Amino acid sequence: MTSLFDRIGGEAAVDAAVDIFYEKVLADTRINEFFRDLDMSAQSRKQKAFLTMVFGGPSQYSGKDMRAGHAHMGLTDVHFDAVVENLAATLTELGVGAAEIGEIAAIAESVRDDVLNRDPHQASKAS
Repeated sequence: MTSLFDRIGGEAAVDAAVDIFYEKVLADTRINEFFRDLDMSAQSRKQKAFLTMVFGGPSQYSGKDMRAGHAHMGLTDVHFDAVVENLAATLTELGVGAAEIGEIAAIAESVRDDVLNRDPHQASKAS
């Protein structure tokens, strides 16, 4: 079976998606504060490596896991949803198919509790 990474266009597609995604994120007042003091070049490199890995491409990601990487941020469902919305809009803009966007949304949902640093057995959709 062909990986999601290959189906969406491989490295070139992930690179383009991350670049457009961060343009959207930096313009989104719901979440841009979390990126204000980051080295966005380094952040983009990490995100490209991470997405390549989770989409089934060649893994070169060596960053923190989702819980450790986000625990200190005080994120809520509103923030998480904003990121997912921006990612879906980016993928749509790039012509990624609805089925693949659905798979990517499912991958994102699978880490919601980790990103929001909450016990998955006690999670609620309250923001």
